[in-house]
Amino acid sequence: MANETTKNQTKNNRPILWIFIAFILGFTLPVCSCLGMGTVTMWQFGKLAEVSAPDLGLGTGDAVAIIDLNGAITSSSQDYLSLQGITPDGVDALLEQAAADASIKAVVVRVNSPGGSVVASDEIYHSLLDFQKPIVISMSDTAASGGYYIACGGDYVIAHPDTLTGSIGVISQFFVIEDLMEKYGVEAETITSGPNKGIGSSFHKMTDEERAIMESIVNQVYEDFIAVVSKARDMPLDEVREIADGSIYTGRQALELGLVDTVGIQDDAIAKAAELGGITGEPRIVKLSPTPSFMDMFLTYQASQSLSLREIIDFAQTPLLLFR
Repeated sequence: MANETTKNQTKNNRPILWIFIAFILGFTLPVCSCLGMGTVTMWQFGKLAEVSAPDLGLGTGDAVAIIDLNGAITSSSQDYLSLQGITPDGVDALLEQAAADASIKAVVVRVNSPGGSVVASDEIYHSLLDFQKPIVISMSDTAASGGYYIACGGDYVIAHPDTLTGSIGVISQFFVIEDLMEKYGVEAETITSGPNKGIGSSFHKMTDEERAIMESIVNQVYEDFIAVVSKARDMPLDEVREIADGSIYTGRQALELGLVDTVGIQDDAIAKAAELGGITGEPRIVKLSPTPSFMDMFLTYQASQSLSLREIIDFAQTPLLLFR
């Protein structure tokens, strides 16, 4: 009888036990989740800060600064992961550091980029062109299209023998999902103020008129590109046009075509920069890097975690001109 009473009491207490366990789990799981996310977030911030910490160099002698430009070229730090790409603002900030340090006599800009935004490439090109100290461009794995465009802003261009460069041209591309929508019975209603207002829409194939408009724009920007190359390399426009068909070239081929001044490695670029800067003896090396704010790191971490379907669709429908 006593055993039966004990069993009944245990059975009656089970709901209370489960409620207690649920309460504990309900409290601890969110806390653990927050702690986990916080740990991961701070670890990510630590990594970003680690990457961005500038190497100020030691000593007070005349120096050559090194600026690394890696990744796609974009107009705004909010468009992509600016800490992993190249933006005009980021380049300007680094050039300002180099200009402010009187001991820095010249700069080596290390370019490793497949290109990107037309406007951003042109802004960076002009920033390099207007810089008051000598700039030597050192091409890494890739300095193609927009990467080559910004290289034209330097005073001297050195490519690695196996660098991929060139790709002089302009591209504009659009996603067209009209057939896919028709297959699944999806329709899109578009109201525009004019017949060409919807140019670049993913919801319909490009008309002949729209294609002609985009081709005229691409050709105009292309002419601007080859004009920049012609000026930088002191080559006739027709000569540039012959090699500016979008082809990529190795560093050796680029040298033969007159697109770079010589082939070599980063040490050669440093030696040339020291020569142009009037430095005698071994130059001190200063590596300049961006120092992001906490908000920059937070936004970059947030952006790296997710990309919504809406953002993908918006990006796909945005007409873009690219040196890439």
